Amino acid sequence: MQVLVVGAGIVGLAAARALALRGNDVVVAEAAAAIGTGTSSRNSEVVHGGMYYPAGSVRARHCVAGRRLLYAYCTAHGVAHRKCGKLIVATNDDERARVEAIHAQGLANDVEGLQLLDGAAARALEPELSCVAALLSSETGIIDSHGYMLALRGDIEDHGGAIALNTRAEAMTRRNGQWSVRFAGGDVFDFDAVINSAGLGAQALARRIDGYPPSRVPRLVLTKGNYFSYAGRPAFTRLIYPMPVDGGLGVHVTLDLAGRMRFGPDTEWIEQENYDVDPRRADSFYARVRTYWPGLRDDTLTPDYAGIRPKLTGRGETQADFLIEGPAEHGLDGLVQLFGIESPGLTSSLSLAEDVAGRLSAPA
Repeated sequence: MQVLVVGAGIVGLAAARALALRGNDVVVAEAAAAIGTGTSSRNSEVVHGGMYYPAGSVRARHCVAGRRLLYAYCTAHGVAHRKCGKLIVATNDDERARVEAIHAQGLANDVEGLQLLDGAAARALEPELSCVAALLSSETGIIDSHGYMLALRGDIEDHGGAIALNTRAEAMTRRNGQWSVRFAGGDVFDFDAVINSAGLGAQALARRIDGYPPSRVPRLVLTKGNYFSYAGRPAFTRLIYPMPVDGGLGVHVTLDLAGRMRFGPDTEWIEQENYDVDPRRADSFYARVRTYWPGLRDDTLTPDYAGIRPKLTGRGETQADFLIEGPAEHGLDGLVQLFGIESPGLTSSLSLAEDVAGRLSAPA
């Protein structure tokens, strides 16, 4: 089967790998000049435990399964990663109950390695921390996301697949049992199946698929997450997360494999795609971080980078689940659509890939 995967982000590459390993002839079409230049390269590079998401949700299922697959993959392929753990902290008594609820949700989601701690036990692990309670997730870690994408690309190419950069899919039509895909520049090629993993561009592409019901295309809500780097030695050895906020998990401590510490992302609801970090947002970062790290000094935060989450719900709304639609949902053979794949998309990627590959064989 000849398969086109649109989008060479982490999830698109993982799906292409899964399909190539099954013996399919796979091409990944990427509009940019390199793989993983969008959401996949503008995140915290965190391997999530899976304790935040409603039991039975697509996110919960794929995050937990994907995490286990991802650690095994990194070990087998030499992808740099570290299971550093994280603390979700309560900074007052009102937040203590929320930490306990996250713990209960994690247990319901079959997340291993969770432990409730009082403030003293948490500070014994991280002396700079200020909190009254915390949830330790020992399975949370960090990963070299670029190294991971390169490994996925290597697997695709080793199994006969190809990555076509600077190749934008413009429109698709179902004809004679195949998908006829027109690319920018006018070239048209036929494929037996198409995976729409275009990230921020998934909805726009879906609207250009002839015969795809417009009512099935969800709205796209752009949510920008800004990061600030820290000018100093890291104060923590684990990731530190505050209570989740509307639209995200709150401004948290992120570490990279080189030992650097940064803070983010925040939640900035935007109308148009842009990646500039406004230095004035540092004021809110200082205020938020000092709730759990009072020792943060003035003038130590510097604008770093920003990413944009392809959300399906807006400010004040209950967060939508990942939306994956195959022939069984929309009735068109050989088409799988992926919408709203934000966090924990990286962690979930290998599990999502298995899901996508399975849907191609599902009857319409």
